[in-house]
This record gives sequence, structure tokens and C-alpha cells, in this order.
Amino acid sequence: MCHTLNELEKEKAGFNFLGLEIQQFKVGKHQSIENAGVKLEHTTIIRPSKESLTRHYRKLADWCRKMMAVSQKELIGRLNPIIRGWCNYHSPWNSKEVFSKLDYLIWNRLWRWAKRRHPNKGKKWIARKYWRTINNNNWTFSTLREGKNPLTLLRHSEVPTGTKWVKVKGERSPYDGDEIYWGKRLGDKYQTLDAQKSRLLKKQKGKCADCGQTFKPEDNLEKHHLKAKAKGGNNSDKNLILVHLHCHDQIHGNLNP
Repeated sequence: MCHTLNELEKEKAGFNFLGLEIQQFKVGKHQSIENAGVKLEHTTIIRPSKESLTRHYRKLADWCRKMMAVSQKELIGRLNPIIRGWCNYHSPWNSKEVFSKLDYLIWNRLWRWAKRRHPNKGKKWIARKYWRTINNNNWTFSTLREGKNPLTLLRHSEVPTGTKWVKVKGERSPYDGDEIYWGKRLGDKYQTLDAQKSRLLKKQKGKCADCGQTFKPEDNLEKHHLKAKAKGGNNSDKNLILVHLHCHDQIHGNLNP
């Protein structure tokens, strides 16, 4: 048991769980946060814990020390999967500030790596050898161009953060048979008898491609070929739209007056 909003008896508010720091903060005077129409006086912030940040940085720094004698290409090849995996785990949360801090720490670590490899070279020479200007960023740790593209170290801050979660309505269940609702949310991740129909539902945001009306659970839905199979059309998602049964009849009625 712990307090998540206020410090009590010198015990810091919040707690750590699976590498995350979870804490609540009071909403500012000029902010407004609502949940189900009720104004909240606090908001929950989830971000990487200091311990998780430290472990991750030390792991990257250890590899930099171990790989002093290898090429820049090999070092980048070793670090990128570690950075990508850690960022993917923490990206759904409030990780933007932590990611930016890590980029700064890693830049300093790589600068020391480069300086130790070339103790007799000047700063400008080292910068030109290991850093490039890519996408208007003058300090991208990158190899020279090999083929079409250079091998570039992934930046933590390049990974999008703060996934916007959409709450499931009321007493909904993936097993309630409502293909329209779950297909719109999950696409073909909602395993129905017709996965393609679910993909089309999500692509069309639950609306008929002909009349534009939102599908209802009791509606009969049909797939319409944009290019008829008789004219060389196929059954790919790009060549199909989802429409009401009566809209489908009307479409074919207009095509065959």
C-alpha cells in the first residue's frame, strides 16, 4: 500500500512497477481533465523509472567500452536493437523527457568513445568522421553512405510516445459477436469468420462506403468490388469496400439499368 498523490511521513508519492514510475499529480488551474463527464482534480503520469533509465544507460555504456576496437558500423549494429527494444517498451507512456535525456547521455558517451580511438586528432576531425547531417540534424552518429543509405544510430527521441488509449464501452466483450464495434477498433486482429471484413470495417471507421451511414449491429453488410472480377478485378482490400446490403443492390442497379 502506498500514496500516489501526496507525500506522507517523508515517503515519496507514487510507486515503481515493471520499470515504470506511476504517480498522480494535481491538475493545474488552467487545465481541465474529464473522465465520463466528471472533472478530475488529478492526473496519472506513467514514465520510465530512474532505475530503469540507469540500467539502460549503463548497458549501452558498457557496450561502448567493450567495443572500443571495433568499427562504427559494428557498434551501431549492437546498440540499435537495445535502444529499439527499450523504447518500444516505454513508448506508450510519458517518456518524451526521459528519451531526450538519454539522447544527451549517449551523445556524450559516444564522443568519449570516438576521442579515445583518436587521441591525437582534433574535435573537428572527430566530428566529421563520426557525425553527419541527416534530416537537418548536424549531430547524427552515422557511417558514410553505404549504397543508398548510411547506417545511423537510432535516437530515443525518434520513437513516438504517449499512445492515446480508447476505452472499451460499457460491458463490451470481444466475444459478444458485435463485428462492427470490434472490427472498427481492432481490424483483422479481431478474429471473426471473415477477417477481411474486419479490416474494411476499421479502414472505413465503421461507416458504409456508399451512403456514409454508421453500420449498426443488425445491418447486413456486403463487400463490393470497385473493379468487377469480370473486368480483371481481384479480392484484395484495395479493390473492396464494405456497404449495406440495400446499398449494394442499389449500386448494381445503377450499373445495370
